Amino acid sequence: MTTQAATTYIVGHKNPDADAICSAIAYAAFKEARGFTGFVAARCGNSNARIDTILTRFRQPLPLYLSDVTPRVRDVMVTDVVSVQQNATCAEALELIDRHDVRVLPVVTDENRVIGSVSIFQLGGFFVPRMDEPREMRKVFSSLAHISRALKARVVHSDQADRLEELFVRVGAMDVRSFGTISSGEGVPFEKTIIIVGDRRDIQLRSIELGVRALVVTGNLPIDDDVTALARTKGVSLMVSPYDSATTAWVIRSASILDHLVDRKFSSIGAEIRLSDVRKKLATSSTAAFMVIDDNGILQGILSKTDVLKPVKTRLVLVDHNEMTQAVSGAEQVTITEIIDHHRIGSLSTQQPILFINEPVGSTCTIVADLFRREGLVPTPAIAGIMMSGIIADTLHLNSPTSTEKDTCILAWLAKIAQINSRELADTIFSSGSVILANPPGKVIRTDFKIYDEDGVRFAVSQVEELGFGNFWQHARDLAKALKELCVEDNLLFACLLVTDINTQNSLLLVKGDPEFISRINYPYVEKDEIFDMPGVVSRKKQLIPYIGSVLKEMQTDGVIAPSASAGANI
Repeated sequence: MTTQAATTYIVGHKNPDADAICSAIAYAAFKEARGFTGFVAARCGNSNARIDTILTRFRQPLPLYLSDVTPRVRDVMVTDVVSVQQNATCAEALELIDRHDVRVLPVVTDENRVIGSVSIFQLGGFFVPRMDEPREMRKVFSSLAHISRALKARVVHSDQADRLEELFVRVGAMDVRSFGTISSGEGVPFEKTIIIVGDRRDIQLRSIELGVRALVVTGNLPIDDDVTALARTKGVSLMVSPYDSATTAWVIRSASILDHLVDRKFSSIGAEIRLSDVRKKLATSSTAAFMVIDDNGILQGILSKTDVLKPVKTRLVLVDHNEMTQAVSGAEQVTITEIIDHHRIGSLSTQQPILFINEPVGSTCTIVADLFRREGLVPTPAIAGIMMSGIIADTLHLNSPTSTEKDTCILAWLAKIAQINSRELADTIFSSGSVILANPPGKVIRTDFKIYDEDGVRFAVSQVEELGFGNFWQHARDLAKALKELCVEDNLLFACLLVTDINTQNSLLLVKGDPEFISRINYPYVEKDEIFDMPGVVSRKKQLIPYIGSVLKEMQTDGVIAPSASAGANI
């Protein structure tokens, strides 16, 4: 049996910006350049005009979309399932169970549709019936064709071999004088009887005269011509088994068709069910395994109780973030192997040591490019251009206070490889369209949007970059309404939108939510208790978030909010 192969997804934060997308693409290229396989660039949010412009410019596809990596049945189920056809025999089922060391077999149609299951325990109950039911120990529901195949018998004469029927097995070991009385005494008609006999000519002839359904001669013994002739005349099927009588009797019973043993009340689930929900279901169930089927009942996999204990093979590399509130949904339930980031370190924990690179630079792409350089690897011109774009977008072409000398040095190195003028690339990126004009208000505030948690206080900060504030003023009222709705939907104390003018390197801050927090903002307001002028503030990470943190600490000191204040309080 095999399970699905593991893949490591390199993914940025929710509502990704250009740096999150570009660093994911670049880090996947870095892994490939180092000879690693299985690393896939991904995203957990929609693209925007700026990202589309960058990817089109360098002919790169949009990374794979991951909405949720919460472990599901498909992540741990066995996909190479050992199953058995509904017209198979008990012998065939037992052989599969023994060869593959499984306890339960799905029983399927020719179209692989599940009709039930059969377990080793059900088969055991069939072969070892209750002692007070001796008649059941002789019964076999099969066809003579199935029986001859199971025995690997030499068929001398066959009559209606493919007919499925209920038959009873008897060993002809008694004296011929009492032979004809025992079967009739059990109420089993001769035409439903299979006689197993050695070279007892008298029993052979008597069986044929009585009209038994089949005569099986054991030990590869020869059969007299007159016996064969009589069998043909009487319509008695005749075959020769290579086994002794005891073994032949057991093999014949094993040739019973599975149909009457199939448990048709099988338990099934879908592949997309969350593992956490399945564990609860299994905890209160006596079911050994669940059949994983699609909407048409087609078998997709099988899930046993031991399967749900397997470690989930989904692996993540987080780029451009390190806080779970910003990560793809379900990230806390899978394995995070690496983090490449340039933001503050949040409250993230992992189950094992990981590679964590966190540098105080202006862009995650700067870190990835530096990894190329340190390893003596030269990215392709396209990947170099992708990393240039991430740096330019995140540092406002080195004009942001987050920019460092390292960003400047790396950008120049990449420009030589890509053979691109960084100023011309910046003009292309920043003139790629207004986020405010291209999207409805609700999407604008979620385009580059992050949720933070400071001592139990949840809040959100979005940022858009525009060429001037004209578009913002046209839509300020609708954007304010969208922020207010965001506070309610995401249970936030407050929500902010930082609108940055790329030309002047100034910003406006739109805030909705807790009145006490808003009243403590000491920047000059343009519209009281809602819009504030923030000259020189262009970095959410380095300027706005530290400022918000200082305001919250002041509120804690004054007793307005407790250090463990619950999110959403006082909205």
